[in-house]
Amino acid sequence: VQLVESGGGLVNPGGSLRLSCVASGFVFSGYAMSWYRQRPGAKRGWVAGLRRADGPREYGEFVKGRFTIDRDDAQNTVYLAMTLLHTDVTAVYYCRALTYGPLIYWGQGTQVTVSS
Repeated sequence: VQLVESGGGLVNPGGSLRLSCVASGFVFSGYAMSWYRQRPGAKRGWVAGLRRADGPREYGEFVKGRFTIDRDDAQNTVYLAMTLLHTDVTAVYYCRALTYGPLIYWGQGTQVTVSS
């Protein structure tokens, strides 16, 4: 089982990024996918979730319309499009897969840094 995030990096305030998380080793469509983040000195916190491709998208309060979660079950990939980035977005972003059991898998994380 693997979840591999990519797409992080250094971006200027007001910029955009799209994170990707590619899954392997399990039946991706059967899992609810989420993004979490861990800011320096803080606990890991939930960012966004999407149970099914045609399901409702759910977001943490701090997102305020700036992020969009999406998934492509044919590509075993979940995305997080991030816009209007502010320095408060700086964190390591992780994807998580969850199904009944519960079975939970985490990726290794990708660093997002917003700085001028």
